[in-house]
Amino acid sequence: MADTSITKVDSAFSPKGHDGEKYLASGVHVSMRLWENEQPGEAKPEVTRPYETVGYVISGRAELHLAGQMVVLEPGNSWVVPKGSSHTYKILEAFTAVEATTPPAQVHGREDA
Repeated sequence: MADTSITKVDSAFSPKGHDGEKYLASGVHVSMRLWENEQPGEAKPEVTRPYETVGYVISGRAELHLAGQMVVLEPGNSWVVPKGSSHTYKILEAFTAVEATTPPAQVHGREDA
């Protein structure tokens, strides 16, 4: 029998990660997180993660630097960071975006990799 359970997450009560992200709904193979009102500043430290990330910009602007490339992310843009890719973000304007990670980023210490 298929799993028919529903998970609902109210972001007002979501747990936060160590970088300020809010963890949203999470399944066995994918999870969502919200970066809300991230403020401009220096580029984040470059990281390599053991999961794939796809994201969608709700508001603001940021640069994504990945493998010698740079793209500006603006409202309505979506992006992919492949698993194992070294990358960094630089917030240009107060930035809000939703990301999905597979496998779930917050499980088994993947965020700390």
